[in-house]
Amino acid sequence: MLHSSKLSFSKNSKKLKSNFIKLSTGLTSQLYPAMTINNQQKIIVITAPSGAGKTSITQYLLNSFPGKLAFSISAATRKARGNEKNGVDYYFMREEDFTNKIQHGEFAEWEMVYEGKYYGTLKSELTRIWNEGKIPVLDIDVKGAIHVQQQYPETTLSLFIEPPGVDELKRRLQSRGTESEESLNARVNKASYELSFKHSFDHIIVNDDLERAKKQAEDIVKGFL
Repeated sequence: MLHSSKLSFSKNSKKLKSNFIKLSTGLTSQLYPAMTINNQQKIIVITAPSGAGKTSITQYLLNSFPGKLAFSISAATRKARGNEKNGVDYYFMREEDFTNKIQHGEFAEWEMVYEGKYYGTLKSELTRIWNEGKIPVLDIDVKGAIHVQQQYPETTLSLFIEPPGVDELKRRLQSRGTESEESLNARVNKASYELSFKHSFDHIIVNDDLERAKKQAEDIVKGFL
């Protein structure tokens, strides 16, 4: 079995991957100018390829520090699924409203993942959580995480959750039973690409044991609070 590991990198290492958003990945995204913010306005970003376990680790951290952390609710133009609720799981909005907010600079990060399907983190959502005296926790993909770090380079803690291998990642995605062969291959290919940017982040946690990965994340976050 592989052993979980945690690597730290200087903030300067993030600049090495600045060309990431310029590469052709089949996604549309947007860079934003850097902002100067209060040092108390901290952000925690959890990122990973799909299927690596970031959502499980994010939920564990929120439960571990209930008075200090709060989940940052993303905006999305897709329709709600199942029991999802507006303002709880996502801020669901029309494409027209979303693009209008882009034009007015209201997003910390955003992407058009598929044609007409947008996801993003509203600056107002970060402000809402800061006003509660808490630190927002963003569960977002790799490109969005890089954008957030570029906007808030001095106050962001970023964790990259790495699967023990691409084959294991594929097995996890298959076990969900929600992917066609085509979509599965697309996710695996995207994950392989995203893994090449893991050194853009402050810490890498290899999730070959979920409980151990959770504890590593908890220890890192504890030192950041």
